Amino acid sequence: MNRFLLCTVLLAASTAAFAVPQAARHDIDKVNGGITAEAGQAYGELSTVNGGIELGRGASAEDVETVNGGIRAEDEVSAHDVSTVNGGIRFGRQARIDGNLETVNGGIFTDHGSQVRGDVSTVNGGIGLVGTNVEGRIETVNGDVTVGAGSRVKGGILVEKPTGNFGFRLGKQKIPRIVIGPNAVVEGPMVFEREVKLYVHASARTGTITGATAQRYDGATPPKD
Repeated sequence: MNRFLLCTVLLAASTAAFAVPQAARHDIDKVNGGITAEAGQAYGELSTVNGGIELGRGASAEDVETVNGGIRAEDEVSAHDVSTVNGGIRFGRQARIDGNLETVNGGIFTDHGSQVRGDVSTVNGGIGLVGTNVEGRIETVNGDVTVGAGSRVKGGILVEKPTGNFGFRLGKQKIPRIVIGPNAVVEGPMVFEREVKLYVHASARTGTITGATAQRYDGATPPKD
């Protein structure tokens, strides 16, 4: 085989090898039933109405969305926008989210080494970050928020005041608990449109605070209410 032909064959082989993961990206769209993204595989949009979505270690996808169901991802998973209405969202270590993480009724949790380029938002659900970098803002109405040890939130925090039926709950209204943990950083403003209990660790750094008075603490965990 001459040198030119050999180079042509090698180039074609390398191009084909590169194209395989792209060709493997396919959408999964359901109405009833859960979706499982296999470990290490690449997908397009993952969407269901009544069912949860599971993403195995190292899986990647574009938009991941459900209405009635939770979304759970193992370590090293990447996605664009991730959303649900009635269900929680939980990502393991080293997650890469290019867009937003959002739910209405359910909590959100991300583990060490995770990156979120958009916002993290809930209405009725807690938000917990551990060693996570958020480029956007944290937003909630009735949920607790913990910006855990070593986390960074560039866009700040907004806790909105419930209006009309938005975030309405029967009975006594729970006061959201906001914790900025050891060595955590909230660069943007922290705006509270309703009463909250705000705890900020002595080693943490925050932007301006409006609508609440921070209570400083020194231990590994904030004081109990």
